[in-house]
Amino acid sequence: MRYKSIPMEARGTTPSGETAYLFRHALLRKGAYELQPPSDRSRLHELAFHLIEQAFGGRAPELAPLDPPNTETTQPHPSDTVAAELAEHARLALEGSAPDGGDHWVTRRRQYLRRAAEYAQRLYQPEASRHWEQLASVTEGAVRGEALRRAGSVHDDRGESGRAYALYELALSEQRPSGNKRGEGAILQSIAGALSRLGRMQEAEAAYEQALAVLRSAGQDRLEGATLSNLASLHHHLGRLEKARQTYELALTMHRRSGNRRAEGIVLGNLALLDQQTGRLEESEHGHTRALTIHLEVGNRRFEGMALANLAILQLYAGRLESAEAGYQQALAIAREVGDRYLEGTTLGNLAGLYCDTGRTMPAERAYASALELFRELGNLRSEGVTLGNMAMVYLNLGRLELAEHAMTRALELHRRVGNRRFEGIHLCDYATLLVRLGRQEEARGAWQRGASRLREMNDQADLEVKLLAMGNACDEAGVPPFE
Repeated sequence: MRYKSIPMEARGTTPSGETAYLFRHALLRKGAYELQPPSDRSRLHELAFHLIEQAFGGRAPELAPLDPPNTETTQPHPSDTVAAELAEHARLALEGSAPDGGDHWVTRRRQYLRRAAEYAQRLYQPEASRHWEQLASVTEGAVRGEALRRAGSVHDDRGESGRAYALYELALSEQRPSGNKRGEGAILQSIAGALSRLGRMQEAEAAYEQALAVLRSAGQDRLEGATLSNLASLHHHLGRLEKARQTYELALTMHRRSGNRRAEGIVLGNLALLDQQTGRLEESEHGHTRALTIHLEVGNRRFEGMALANLAILQLYAGRLESAEAGYQQALAIAREVGDRYLEGTTLGNLAGLYCDTGRTMPAERAYASALELFRELGNLRSEGVTLGNMAMVYLNLGRLELAEHAMTRALELHRRVGNRRFEGIHLCDYATLLVRLGRQEEARGAWQRGASRLREMNDQADLEVKLLAMGNACDEAGVPPFE
């Protein structure tokens, strides 16, 4: 790789006295440290461990077992802020400790690695995954499997489902031999979710069914409810709307019975999305508002952002454009705060759609391009397809018809590949509009009939009405009879 040369006067050839001191001090400190015998270094780390622990509230309480995965919330402790540092001092104290003292430092390292992981995860810090993987490296069996699953969940929450899937598979290979059915079911549910987000719907459905079988055999109602909720979302994406509603309702009943408010809020939001898709906009707004109330109550910041984004869509439908834009901006800020790149991408895409509706074509193109880059980095084919199809309409408005057709045909290919029947219908209707502009009327008619049929099949009345209006306008401009 070639690098651009920097003029001598811009290189800073004479470092400041402070920079030179800090550099030399670091070298001297490292050299002095390495001159100490291993046993002395171990004692120094032991001393540092105890001094830090005392300065931050003393020994943290022991944690509930990680095997099987439990639903107890770890009580915060002042040492959580330095837990990663304590875990590292425990590791280095272990290296030179006497054989009979090793178990103590192994226990302390595990304790503080877990606290470091949970603390970082509460603050939506990506290093939480590294701490969980470090914990997995010093445990075995079911505990190792659960630590790997939680490492994967950090990546999943950030939209990095490819990396999450690899960790879940590794977790399953550790969990199955332990005979811990609850842990195995939890990992299978996580695998199914990652597969769904990666667009591998048939594999995802099989994994959900397998998870349900395992959890039912173990009598794990709470995890069964969460798995049903995720399976309902998959039915929803595949256009099985009645089956999705029935499964959501069943999951909601189980969550309420177990008192799982966090999961209840998530399912209410998903049901509201289903109402939104089927034109029940008043019920949808009520559902999203109830979901938002619960997310605020339990401190579920990530899903708070999702609820705000979904409410903004309803504001847009109602013509309240300023409120919709404010809601999207709130959701975008939360997505970036918690590191949820998937939510960031979807919100950017929705914001781009609003820009299109208000005539701000160039900002729309930039927002779609940013969303598309995120989804490609995440390997999320479903969202990539949605974004490409929407970008095609921006290109159409800009008169870049060749680029619009290329983006749309790629979008339709992705929709068919991942089974996204709803957006296949939406974008077939949009493609028909593009073909009318290109003067290819018979192709346009065929695309319109397939798209409109798909939307009717999905009972997506709201989108069908929008597409009918757009197609009518396109036919009027082209001087051709409107399609049926």
